Amino acid sequence: MIVGITSLSIITLFDKKDEDNKEWTLSTWGFAKQILPLLAIGVITAGFLLGSTHDGQTIAGVIPNEWISALVGGNSIFSNLFASIVGAFMYFATLTEVPILQGLIASGMGKGPALALLLAGPSLSLPNMLVIRGVLGTQKTVVYVLLVIIMATISGLIYGGLF
Repeated sequence: MIVGITSLSIITLFDKKDEDNKEWTLSTWGFAKQILPLLAIGVITAGFLLGSTHDGQTIAGVIPNEWISALVGGNSIFSNLFASIVGAFMYFATLTEVPILQGLIASGMGKGPALALLLAGPSLSLPNMLVIRGVLGTQKTVVYVLLVIIMATISGLIYGGLF
């Protein structure tokens, strides 16, 4: 992977036929320098707060496991609905969803609520809702948000019931 990325970068940096390739590579490097430190901080913070698992061993986080189990443990309507609502209002990168869910599952989150959070998270976020409201209006945005939350909750209930 590293060899491939390095090779592509060198090829595009020294491409004499198309100057856009060099600009693309430099822009990509600039974005990577901005995003990767924030991503690392987010993953480390999630691991610190929620805990993690390594080699089948659970490592406790700062947030007590009982709190997580009480809110999103099992497969109840409340736990799936709560996970859907939290996922809808959270703003986290797609790359951080898996480490965050790993910590939550290790702390007692059920499989259904985990899926509900995963489904609602990429579909919605607070900034996303503000943009949708600007384009579609308040009423349509409320309907969209409610549909995403309801469908994520139902999907979580079904998945948690099956698995």
